Formats: sequence, C-alpha cells, structure tokens
Amino acid sequence: MEKRENAIGMMDSGIGGLTVLKATKALLPDESIVFVGDNARNPYGPKSPDEVIDYSRQIAHFLVKKHQIKVLAIACNTATACALPVLQDELDIPVIGVIDSGAKAAVDTTLSGRIGLIATEGTVKSGRYQEEIGALLPTAKVFAQAEPDFVQLVEKNRYQSDEAKAAVKAHLKRFENDQIDTLILGCTHFPLLTPAIQSAVADGVQLVDAGKATAKDLADYLKQQDLLSKSKEKSATYQLYTTGPVATFETIANNWLGQGDFQYRHLPLTTLENK
Repeated sequence: MEKRENAIGMMDSGIGGLTVLKATKALLPDESIVFVGDNARNPYGPKSPDEVIDYSRQIAHFLVKKHQIKVLAIACNTATACALPVLQDELDIPVIGVIDSGAKAAVDTTLSGRIGLIATEGTVKSGRYQEEIGALLPTAKVFAQAEPDFVQLVEKNRYQSDEAKAAVKAHLKRFENDQIDTLILGCTHFPLLTPAIQSAVADGVQLVDAGKATAKDLADYLKQQDLLSKSKEKSATYQLYTTGPVATFETIANNWLGQGDFQYRHLPLTTLENK
C-alpha cells in the first residue's frame, strides 16, 4: 500500500481534539483518521513540559508503530507548545501543531491588532502564541488568560449546562477593558463552548478556532505533498481511542461528531507506557 493510503494520526489530552477531527473529516472525507484522546491523564495544562513531552511521545509512537500513520496532527495546544519540536525531530513523518495555524488565523482576522487568547495554563505560560503572533504582526497586543476550568466542563460533559454558561460569562468578563476584536480559542476543547463564549464577549469580537485552522492547514499540506488518498476501492475509517472510560468519551463524541462509522476503543496506559 502506498504511503498516501495510510491514515492521518491525531492526538489530544482528551475530548477536545475531536473538534479538529470533525473539521478534518469535513474537508477530507476520503481520509481515514486514527485519534487518541488521553483522557486518563487529562488535563495536560498544569503538568510540567517534560511530562507532556513524555505522554505525547508515547502516543505518537503508538500511532506510528500500530497504525503506520502518514502524518501526525497534534490536536492539543499544550502538547504543541511543549512537544512539537521534539516530535518533529524524532519522527520520520510530518508533524503539524495547532499553534502556528491559530496564530496565523488570528492575525488574518484582527483589524485592531488587539487579540485575546484563552488556553490552558501550559499554553499561556509557554508564550508560543504570543511569539508567533508577534512574528507575524509586531504591533499586535495579546491579552492571554488560562482557563483550566473550561477544559473540565467539556471533559465532564457539562459544556451545555447553565453552570457552563455562567462560568464562561464570569471568566471572560476580564476582557471587557482590553478592547479586543479577536479571541483565539487556544485549546481544542473550547469550540464545544462556542455559544457560551460568543455570548460572553462583545458582538464585534471574532472567535478564532485554532483547531479548525489546523484542519485547513493539514488539508493544504497533504495536497501540496501529494499525500491525499486516491483509492476508489475503500471508504474512510475512523478509529477513536481513549485512555479513559469509553462510555463517556463515546457519548460526547457522538454529540459533537454526529452519526458516523466511528469505532471506539479503550487504550490502556500500560500499552503506551511500555512502548
């Protein structure tokens, strides 16, 4: 089988990366995808960079060895901030992260150069978004704040609750005086909270979904490198692994992805840690 017929690999700290999977599936309906959500070790945001690199390396090696993926999309901002250069150096396949794509999309969107960022603690502390935006638009001002509670609202399937709406409104009130016109959803969990987030910020604030921007960049890259599947004999498959409870993962995934031929499996941490 030619390399172009291999699957796309995706990894995230949990459920959030499914926002990237959904966008990629829409853009590239003929491509098979293998996804790993590390729900058992979520959240990545408060963990040390070394821990995040270790977890990311384990998942990447599983996807390469078990599924012979042709490209790896790190559908997690924290893992991108910590592990992208390491995995790009270690793996013999292309590795794409969400931060470059999100920064470019924010710069293309803003009119005032005043950009808000909500992300995990690890992503905010890394300064990667601030650096990428500054390189693209030196006059930009970035107002960043960590929102670890938002991740847990999604992971615990409470993102559509009144509690979630109230929490988002209270947290994003801090941006009122910053006069931002663009807000980066710098964690792939956050698009599931889009209605609450948009309601909480001024009408003129444009939301930038870093995961959706990554899916577009991934599609463009595969086209440029002639890595798109050309098989007319097989349908795309979607294998979704979680290191946590499958039932919760599947419930949220079905709500977000809709009906489809998705295969859900448990991935024991011992399988990853023994790689």
